[in-house]
Amino acid sequence: MVLLEFSMAPLTQGESVGEYVARSLDIIDKSGLPYQLTPMGTVLEGEWHEVMAVVTACFDAMRADCGRVGTQIKIDYRDGPGGRLKSKLDSVQGRLGRKLST
Repeated sequence: MVLLEFSMAPLTQGESVGEYVARSLDIIDKSGLPYQLTPMGTVLEGEWHEVMAVVTACFDAMRADCGRVGTQIKIDYRDGPGGRLKSKLDSVQGRLGRKLST
């Protein structure tokens, strides 16, 4: 199972890129994969081919009208079942004995 964190934004469309980020979030949400949106990127959970297909779809949608696209990707593969998007946070909170403000 893969946790993939990525951010993607056009580099040629000015300072505000929310319109382009929203396009990606629409693709991510419709993919059906578990995900978590953060202010600096999005974390997806799924099999390698599933998460990479979502990133590719986001890239294709962005490059359709953006001449330059910046992308950062971090990947954590671990053999075993899904649910790590939540269980990793639960584990840290359990060690602290309290909920974190996430």
